[in-house]
Amino acid sequence: MKPSNLLSLLAPSASLAQTLDLSTLNWTLSSPTYQNITVPGSVPSQVHLDLYREGVIPDPYFGLGDFELRWVTYGNWTYETALEGLLKAGGLLILQIPTRDRDSSSGLSTWLLFNGLDTFTSIELCGQHVASTNNQFRQYYFDVSSFLSSCSGTPSLSINFGSAVNITADIAAEPGQETWPFGVEGLFEFPNRQFVRKEQSDFGWDWGPAFSPAGIWQPAYVVQLPSEGIYVRNTLLDIYRQGQLNNLPPDQSAPWVVNASLDLLGTVSNTAQMNIEILDMSNTTVASGSLENVSAVGSTITGSIVVDGETCQLWWPNGLGPQNLYYFKITVVDGGKTLASVTKRSGFRTIVLNMTPISEAQLAQGIASGNNWHFEINGKEFYAKGSNFIPPDAFWPRVTETKMKQLFQSVVDGNQNMLRVWASGAYSPDFLYDIADEMGVLLWSEFEFGDALYPVNAEFLDNVREEANYNVRRVNHHPSLALWAGGNELENLELPEAEAADPGNPKWRDEYEQLFLDVLLPAVYGNTKSISYIPSSTTNGYLELDFSLPIPMIQRYNNETPGSIYGDTDHYDYDSSVAFNLSSYPVGRFANEFGYHSMPSLQTWEQAVVPEDLHFNSSTIVLRNHHYPAGGPFTSNFRNSSLGMGEMTIAAETYYPTPHHSDSIANFSAWCHTTQIFQADFYRSQITYYRRGSGLPERQLGSLYWQLEDIWQAPTWAGIEYDGRWKVLHYVAKDIYQPLIIASYWNYTTGDLTAYVTSDLWTPATGTATLAWYDYNGTLISPAQNVGFEVGGLNTTLVWQGNTNELGYDLTNAIMKMNITATGTPPNTDTPKTFRHEYIFHTLSLRDANLQDPGLTLAYNNSTGNFTVQATKGVAAWVWLDMPAGTLGNFAENAFWLLPGDGPREVGVTVKSDTSGGKWVEGVTVGSLWDNTLE
Repeated sequence: MKPSNLLSLLAPSASLAQTLDLSTLNWTLSSPTYQNITVPGSVPSQVHLDLYREGVIPDPYFGLGDFELRWVTYGNWTYETALEGLLKAGGLLILQIPTRDRDSSSGLSTWLLFNGLDTFTSIELCGQHVASTNNQFRQYYFDVSSFLSSCSGTPSLSINFGSAVNITADIAAEPGQETWPFGVEGLFEFPNRQFVRKEQSDFGWDWGPAFSPAGIWQPAYVVQLPSEGIYVRNTLLDIYRQGQLNNLPPDQSAPWVVNASLDLLGTVSNTAQMNIEILDMSNTTVASGSLENVSAVGSTITGSIVVDGETCQLWWPNGLGPQNLYYFKITVVDGGKTLASVTKRSGFRTIVLNMTPISEAQLAQGIASGNNWHFEINGKEFYAKGSNFIPPDAFWPRVTETKMKQLFQSVVDGNQNMLRVWASGAYSPDFLYDIADEMGVLLWSEFEFGDALYPVNAEFLDNVREEANYNVRRVNHHPSLALWAGGNELENLELPEAEAADPGNPKWRDEYEQLFLDVLLPAVYGNTKSISYIPSSTTNGYLELDFSLPIPMIQRYNNETPGSIYGDTDHYDYDSSVAFNLSSYPVGRFANEFGYHSMPSLQTWEQAVVPEDLHFNSSTIVLRNHHYPAGGPFTSNFRNSSLGMGEMTIAAETYYPTPHHSDSIANFSAWCHTTQIFQADFYRSQITYYRRGSGLPERQLGSLYWQLEDIWQAPTWAGIEYDGRWKVLHYVAKDIYQPLIIASYWNYTTGDLTAYVTSDLWTPATGTATLAWYDYNGTLISPAQNVGFEVGGLNTTLVWQGNTNELGYDLTNAIMKMNITATGTPPNTDTPKTFRHEYIFHTLSLRDANLQDPGLTLAYNNSTGNFTVQATKGVAAWVWLDMPAGTLGNFAENAFWLLPGDGPREVGVTVKSDTSGGKWVEGVTVGSLWDNTLE
């Protein structure tokens, strides 16, 4: 069963608690700043969405709404409702009981429960101030019983949201406020984001807008409890191997420990006990019993049980095994009375980020000295293949489960098994983790800190501590959770930048450690034993991990031994002239972030831009590109080259024929597409380089490119556009993330050319590599070479080498086509499988190649639902099947090369949504890079 069908099973409940969902009430939205605006409001929602729905503002994403709607951001806004309603269960009137029964003498207590308020609020009930909040990521709960006792009539609830941009400016201007050296804060649209616990990208980023929205962005409730009632507001479920410690590989033969901890409204008796029942997906009980070591302290009750590992099927990521899931039903009982019950869906797995020193055995295998930096699932090393997940919308309330299922299906279809859930967005909702659990997508999750250093005053740290504990406990039961990282680009960028500007001052490192080691690490280690933690997404790891210390982790920073390799890498270089220079790529154990920006497709631009602005350097197009030049708002040294539009133009003109169609819209579309080809070509070069490293001394075991998807319609680093349309990048990543690949590696300075077969299977595979040279007419210009090979598990092997200066071929008129056919056994299966892959080596710049009309033909087979593509005249470079606007779908393969001798290629298609009534088939077109040469 899917999560959407399990609401009654998975929702927390209490036999005596009554709840009112505040989304069912009638809300109004008004502004003390703009007193002429009053419209219906909604929950969950944000101000921009309610104003748009009511026609007060246009679609914020259209045109230059990012700038033109700043007045919304600068205003204060109030959501208000009357609290009334009859609960179905128990027939108890919430908040409409007589005044004399509203006080504590009745035994009833009434709570306001907010799972997310964005961000600065003042809450009033019955005209009385209840509380103020200042953290988008915390769950807030308030006992309002005393407020109701003096309230006459129907109680009113009012929540005033202050402008986060204005309030953070005031905080930054306070006397004695924390300051940092210039440039440490990655500044985009609005400054001072580090002072507020709000989605950092709400203040702008180089791939997204700066709306800084406000509102009740997560579900909210009124909860009413009798004197002995309790309500489960949050649940921690921690499943780990007995004896396991964070960041260290556990004993895979040890039994499982299931630790359950419930955070409650109300107080539980110290005589209460806890029971558990574990059921498989067919609702068959596989284990049950009473939890041991039950501890009831205040509003939290905790207990654990040991489970025989033989009774449980393991959960595995995509491509490595099945995603076995179980229901864990936890019940709180006292005597013969059931006080509360909650059911969570989870799985049995261990996931560890192994950063231990390289062992003698590894050194003997040829692995370079230093430290490991790779993930292990259920005790097995694996190659992490994936990308970086950013906020899928600037307004989270419109991020639907349907859209996220489509996106994660694209992840799985793209042969990815891990996403890095980037810091500086928002903590992912549970339904997103649920989808990842089902589809086998590991989520490297990060606390919401990035590209800045942060305050360390007691109030700020206490606020963060509450935020971290809540979110760690909330999502820990998901088997897809792979890691907690303190934040993004802190150890490798922001901290060194502060220390370079203020050399010798220990303050910056001390403050960094106060937040990322003294607060966030205990939030992880103190709540769970099943998850690893790193202070920064790019890190050299630790010098020491000693659990006898108050803070077990001592960071390595720059304490490196020459010749040794530590940590993971990120890489950005906007000098496209060195894009394919392999020596420019970093050598590390894992690549967590790398990339280059490109334009979205014409179909996506048409969703957000008027037709007259559909040309490459129109004001609207340029202003929607938030990748800034040197000296602009973002001055960090790894993104300080020329204006983003110029970078894309230079790359396109350097490596590909320049589009010069007479039709301006067609020319704009071709330019957009050409930037996507460069982006995909560049990423393929890096991914193959990193994957090959699995068999080289660096023992490189992961590549996560920047970035998976778009937050809006604009030039970005994404491989999937805002509506779900695949760019060239996602197709190329799907191809190069196959389990067995062949790829070429060219030193174009010396002419040295090699071909390697790389495998991320766990056992050896054998096969044949076929390598043949063709001219651009498709004529074979030398006999094909067949090379037998065996490639080890998680390894690479050389199958061909030569020098292009000595081959006698003019590379402007010659390509090498490389194919492999191999037999290997996928992980956790016993049945061998045949794997095939093709790769084309070509001259560095296809602008100079002898491209000619390939004579492409396209046909649709009604019986199979597939398209057939054929090159009839010459070599077709970067063949592209394009789907018309109004239809969302993806082809089984795309952005490939075709030779006339290849014969027809059948290409499947998956349609996800369609507004054309099936007529989209008639609008599918096919083209290649040669079309750029046409008028």
